[in-house]
Amino acid sequence: MDTEKRLYEAAVEGDVRALQELLQQDALILDRLTLTCFNETPLHIAAMRGHIEFVRLILAQNPQLAAELDSRKSSALHLASAKGHLQIVKMLLVVNPEMCLACDRDGRNPLHLAAIKGRVEVIKELIHIRPHAALGTTINGENVLHLCVKHNQLEVLKVLMEIGWDHEFLNAKDGDGHAILLLAVADKQIETAKYLLKTNHIDVNAMDANGNTPLDILAQSRRDMNDLSIGECLREAGGLRAKDISVSIIQNSTKISNDTGGNNHSQVSSTPAYLGENQAQKPPSGVGFPKKRETIMVVASLIATMAFQAGVNPPGGVWQENGKLNDQGTPSHKAGEAVMAYNHAKSYRCFLRANTIAFVSSLSTILLLISGLPFTLRLFMWGLMVIMWLTVTSAALTYGISIYILTPKKDSEPLGQVIEIGITVWCGLMALLLLGNTIRLLHIWQKKKHEIRSSAAQKSANSINYVNV
Repeated sequence: MDTEKRLYEAAVEGDVRALQELLQQDALILDRLTLTCFNETPLHIAAMRGHIEFVRLILAQNPQLAAELDSRKSSALHLASAKGHLQIVKMLLVVNPEMCLACDRDGRNPLHLAAIKGRVEVIKELIHIRPHAALGTTINGENVLHLCVKHNQLEVLKVLMEIGWDHEFLNAKDGDGHAILLLAVADKQIETAKYLLKTNHIDVNAMDANGNTPLDILAQSRRDMNDLSIGECLREAGGLRAKDISVSIIQNSTKISNDTGGNNHSQVSSTPAYLGENQAQKPPSGVGFPKKRETIMVVASLIATMAFQAGVNPPGGVWQENGKLNDQGTPSHKAGEAVMAYNHAKSYRCFLRANTIAFVSSLSTILLLISGLPFTLRLFMWGLMVIMWLTVTSAALTYGISIYILTPKKDSEPLGQVIEIGITVWCGLMALLLLGNTIRLLHIWQKKKHEIRSSAAQKSANSINYVNV
C-alpha cells in the first residue's frame, strides 16, 4: 500500500525518477493496478496534469493502462483531451486509437470533451485518427456540433464544419428537438448564427419539438440589441415564422401542381394567368399579420390594466370610514364604497358601463389572440380591429366621465366645450376609419371576384386550345 501511495504521489508531481525507482523495486506494480484500482490510475492523473515524460514511461511499461476507465468511465484520453495536452493525446492514440470512440457515463467521447473546452488542435488530431468519433451522440442526443454551439465554441465549430458532413448530420436535433441553428439563436450567439447561415446546408426553418422555428425562438426570448441583427440574417436566408410556413407550403404546392399539370402543347405558364408577374412574386398574405397581432396584444393588455385600475380605484376614491347612521340605524355609506356612486350616481353608472365594456372587450381580444385561431384571414383581423375600436372608445369615454366629475363647477363650461369638440373629432375619425376599411374590404372582394372570373375564362380558353391542337 505504501508503494502505491508513493506511485500516486509521483504521478501527481510527474516525478519520472521516482517512477523508475518503484519499477526497479517492483516490476509488476503497474500490472497489479489494473486489477485493484477502481478509480483514477496513475496514467489518468499524469495525463490530466500534463506530465509528458511520466506518461511516456507508463505507456512503455504497461500500454494496457490506456484502456482503463475511472469511476465515471473516463479514460486517460478523455482527461488529456479535455485539458488540451496534445502530446499526451498523440501518445495515447498511438497505443490505443480505439479509445477515441469510448464514452463516459454521460455518453461523451474524448472528441466531445475537447469540443466543449475548445481544444482545436486536439480535435484535429482526434478527427485525423478516428473521423467517426464525431458521429457519436451523448445520452441527451447531442452530437459534437450541438456541444460546440451550447458551449459557444465557434472556432471549434468552424474546424468541424470544414469536414464534408451530410445534410442530415448538420441539421440533426438533440434530445430536446433543437438543431444547432436553433441553439445559436436562442443563446443570442450572433457570430455563430451568421456563420451557420452562410452555409447552404443548414435548414433555416427547422422546428423544435414545440413547432417553433428560429424566428419564433427569437420572438419569444427577451429582447435586446442582438435580436435585430440575428432577425435580419434569418430573414435574408429565408427564415419564416411557423405560422407563415403553412401559407408558403400551400402556395408552393399550388405552383408545383401548375408546373406539372401543364403540357408542351398548350404552353400553360406555372403562374396562374389571372395573376400578373408582380403579383405572383408577392409574399404570402399572412406574412404581415404577426406584427399586427403583436400590436393588438400590447394595446389590449394595456387597456385591460387601465380599466382594472379604474374599476378598483374609481375617480374621487372610496370612503375611508362608514358614514353617519340614519333614522333606520344604517350608515349613509360604507367604507370602501365609491364616493362618486353617492355624489354623482348617474355619472357613476355611465362610468361603470364604459369601463366594464373596455375591460371585457380588451380581455376578449387577448383571449382570441391566444386561442390559436387563423389570424391570417383578413375578415377575422378586421373583426378584431373593430373590437379594439370599441375598446379604445370605451376607454376614452371613461376618461371623459372621470374628468367631468373631478372638474370644479367653475371650470365646467370650458370643459364641456372641450369635451364636445373631442367627441365630434373622435366620432369623425371613427367614421372615416370604418368607411376606409369597409371600402378596402369591398375592393378586395371585387378584385377576388374578378380574378375568379379571369381564371375561369383562362381555363376555358386553354381547354379550347388543347382540343384544337
